[in-house]
Amino acid sequence: MAFIDYYQTLGVNKSASAADIKKAYRKLARKYHPDLNPNDAEAHKKFQQINEANEVLTNEENRKKYDQYGENWQHADQYAEANNQRQRQYEGSYGGGGNFGGDGGEDFSDFFQSMFGGRRQQASYKGQDLRGEIQLDLREITESQKRTLTINGKNIRITVPAGVADGQVIKLSGYGNPGANNGPNGDLYITFVIPEDREFQRVEANLYKTKNIDLYTAILGGEITVDTLNGAVKLQVAAGTQNGTKVKLKGKGLPIYKKSGNGDLYITYNVQIPNNLTEKQKDLFRQISEIK
Repeated sequence: MAFIDYYQTLGVNKSASAADIKKAYRKLARKYHPDLNPNDAEAHKKFQQINEANEVLTNEENRKKYDQYGENWQHADQYAEANNQRQRQYEGSYGGGGNFGGDGGEDFSDFFQSMFGGRRQQASYKGQDLRGEIQLDLREITESQKRTLTINGKNIRITVPAGVADGQVIKLSGYGNPGANNGPNGDLYITFVIPEDREFQRVEANLYKTKNIDLYTAILGGEITVDTLNGAVKLQVAAGTQNGTKVKLKGKGLPIYKKSGNGDLYITYNVQIPNNLTEKQKDLFRQISEIK
């Protein structure tokens, strides 16, 4: 497999800050997201490379290894241990200091070739983990969703449970990059992104919504229609309802993640004061105000 420059993949330089890397990743992830490019194999491949680069460069320890060892960064610990062991053997045999992997010793590529590419190849290593995102809106998570992801050229069909939370991460074991020397595959971590909704505010499985009602309904009472995630429902507004009154629609919230039942929907009434009244209407209000 050809070496991929993670910095080049994200379009940042080697001195980029963590914030710069995160910003670049989010911009590219939105552009190449499989949901926006459902039939574009090249976009899917690019999306995988972006996630791989982001995972390495946003991990401070992995980034240090990558900066030092390049494409061999995943074996950095094994290299350091082997180098230390050879250093100790050299000192024990010759009583002096040795230099392995530095200016006077063999370079990294020769070392890794001998350690991992030749007959002495022994140890197996787990493959690199991958990360991806799936974006859903509130209406989509009212029920379980079937989604297909393309990872390493394979289509993976998963079921997204209803009620999944924004930022929640699930792990798919063995769906990451292949391991080295018959080692196990890495894992795939999927983060769910659920943007804020214009109509509903979410707190866990409960939903909150503001409903405008006119002054006459607030004073006299009456029937109104309220939209929920599962369709419209009719509510009876009690006479004399005050501005800011809150009512609960039991079970009209989101499904509770991996449990039975739903959260609730809370409706807050916003009583609207009429404007542009005619003189006749204003006179009627004056008459009402004078009644003792």
